[in-house]
Amino acid sequence: MSEHAAAGTTTSTTVGTTTTGTTTTGTTRNDGPAPRVLTDEELSGLLRQERFGVLASVRSTGHPHLSTVLYDWDAEERVLRISSTADRLKVRQLRRDPHASLHVSGPDVWSFAVAEGEAEIVDPADGAAPGGQPLPDRRVTILLRVSRLYGTALDIPTQN
Repeated sequence: MSEHAAAGTTTSTTVGTTTTGTTTTGTTRNDGPAPRVLTDEELSGLLRQERFGVLASVRSTGHPHLSTVLYDWDAEERVLRISSTADRLKVRQLRRDPHASLHVSGPDVWSFAVAEGEAEIVDPADGAAPGGQPLPDRRVTILLRVSRLYGTALDIPTQN
């Protein structure tokens, strides 16, 4: 461990390109505290406390598709419930590829939780009209069964 790491200083190396096209390398020094990994209980509390998050699903091109959603967290079942309409892109993508993540911001810009898992679309009309097109306002529930939960917080001491 370096003397900087022992003293609580974070050092990172950055590589960039200047306007002339040459590559530059620099070192950034951060004397502040390092982010703290949140416990499962803290992560669950953050998901319970907040209501809005950003759902990431996978487009057919492999790129992520991000969508701001309102959700409900069931910590006991480790399931996120998200209401949507059946014709939304996120619903179509999750039917094709159920892998998804939900990013939730904490009380400050340095705190967050991410819930990863596989989604299931619960559609009350499934089987009611086989082969029919969904109505534009037909509601479905996205159940994201969380298999991985992670996040951090930056504990900044208050100044008196």
